[in-house]
Amino acid sequence: LQIMPSGVRLKIHAQPNAARSQIVGVHGEALKVKIKAPPEDGRANAELIDFFAEIFGIAKKSIHLISGASSRQKTLQIDGLAENKAREVLERIITKL
Repeated sequence: LQIMPSGVRLKIHAQPNAARSQIVGVHGEALKVKIKAPPEDGRANAELIDFFAEIFGIAKKSIHLISGASSRQKTLQIDGLAENKAREVLERIITKL
């Protein structure tokens, strides 16, 4: 989790073609996320944005893929998300793993 003036950035290690979208752990400094959609035509990237919008309860337009469009290593910029809310939500999910 990287704090930015406009929100937060998350490093993601994505695994497409999963049975369902879910956070499954940590991979180095990144969140390891299984994504239900296949990687073709940007569908996995769109699903990743939808998934995090739902998790944080924010609009999809607030989430931007700023690097890694064709890679498993991605960085998401989430505008308008406070650091304390981001940490609270992610800690709650990770402690359930």
